[in-house]
Amino acid sequence: DCTSEGEKPLCDAQEVRGYPTVMYFNGETGEKGEKYNGGRDTETLKKFTLESLSAKCKVEETSACSEKEIGYIEKMKGDSAESAKQLERLKGMKGNSMAPELKKWLNQRIAILEQVAVPL
Repeated sequence: DCTSEGEKPLCDAQEVRGYPTVMYFNGETGEKGEKYNGGRDTETLKKFTLESLSAKCKVEETSACSEKEIGYIEKMKGDSAESAKQLERLKGMKGNSMAPELKKWLNQRIAILEQVAVPL
């Protein structure tokens, strides 16, 4: 509760300025997390959770992967040098403004490449 004095340092560290602020944390957001700016209704929150916070695709166990991710794994798996170059390129795009579905696909590709790329 950011309105209580005892939690003020945590809220300041997370840059919470308005209430209520919904934040989420995962491998892509790091320790700082990201503010959730979507709808607050149950369906919208559920959709966001399933799309953004659910199990990640694993190269060696593709049961949680979409067909699109599996296709990307097959494309990138054979060339670790190219995978490393693509990983660096995509990481450079993370701060760019983009539609949510494009950001999701960017993060999915980064997660896959982090599993298959050999560092340069």
